Amino acid sequence: MSVTTGREIHLVRRPVGEPVPEDFATLEAPVAPPAAGQVLVRNDWLSVDPYMRGRMNDVKSYVPAFALGQAMEGAAVGTVIESADEAVPVGATVLHMAGWREYATLPAAAVRVVDPELAPAQAYLGVLGTTGLTAYAGLVEVAPVKEGDVVFVSGAAGAVGSVAGQIAKRLGAARVIGSAGGPDKTARLTSEFGYDAAVDYRRGELEQQLKQAAPEGIDVYFDNVGGDHLRAAIARLRVGGRVALCGAISQYNAAEPVPGPDNLALAIGKRLTLRGFIVTDHMHLAKQWIPQAARWLREGELRTEETVVEGIESSVEAFLGLLRGANTGKMLIRLP
Repeated sequence: MSVTTGREIHLVRRPVGEPVPEDFATLEAPVAPPAAGQVLVRNDWLSVDPYMRGRMNDVKSYVPAFALGQAMEGAAVGTVIESADEAVPVGATVLHMAGWREYATLPAAAVRVVDPELAPAQAYLGVLGTTGLTAYAGLVEVAPVKEGDVVFVSGAAGAVGSVAGQIAKRLGAARVIGSAGGPDKTARLTSEFGYDAAVDYRRGELEQQLKQAAPEGIDVYFDNVGGDHLRAAIARLRVGGRVALCGAISQYNAAEPVPGPDNLALAIGKRLTLRGFIVTDHMHLAKQWIPQAARWLREGELRTEETVVEGIESSVEAFLGLLRGANTGKMLIRLP
């Protein structure tokens, strides 16, 4: 075997509040040759996602916490360079969950062969992966968009949000409003990602800005942020409104419990539906979403954005930047 070692990122202590570089370590680790039924993958692209912050806490959740002193995990796309399973040949492009490292020896059953001719390989970490599927599931099953709805999406310049607004319009929404931080991002929401109006949360007065953008109220809220965004949405939702609770990045680094919205009682009179969801509960929709999204991409009907950082040595920096809103669209690590 020509490859004997590779670099990987370990969590060496659990962050308190916002993570810092000292919480991580980059180590050179042995790479095992594939045994029967296994493949050796050279990772080409690593996904960086907000949910990873929750896995750094040693608490019970829908996904196990990262173990200290071991390589972290995350979605990755790579190329099979050695194979001991004829079902996954050398040269295949595969999607798997052994990211945060340069090489991974995995059971063939733990990888999924993807078609780089259908779309660029990294798209399977973004719009053709769970990122795009999250936006689709949230607006099709969790908080279904109906013809003529007014839809509000927070974190609208992020990987999920930048796709969600476009999906909402295709599902028949009459008006789609997005929230992002700063004039550059909010301008791109309307000029590139199909939003009808944009709210800059850094300007403050979030509820007032949302009222100006949707004077008659909103019907659907896709929540990536929580906190003040959820409060503002509850205030502006109309009777029978639906909320897809996807993420709460505003509180991921909180060292103490964060109070919920103080206007939650409005949900009673308005008969609101607030539903949390995890994309893995909606994987059956992938058969609908992937070919549809791939067609939209080919036809130029779906705009996606990537923030690409080079090299595994930049992984931690990219993750910390993600938590601070440094990305537009999908945050990715490209490995040489």
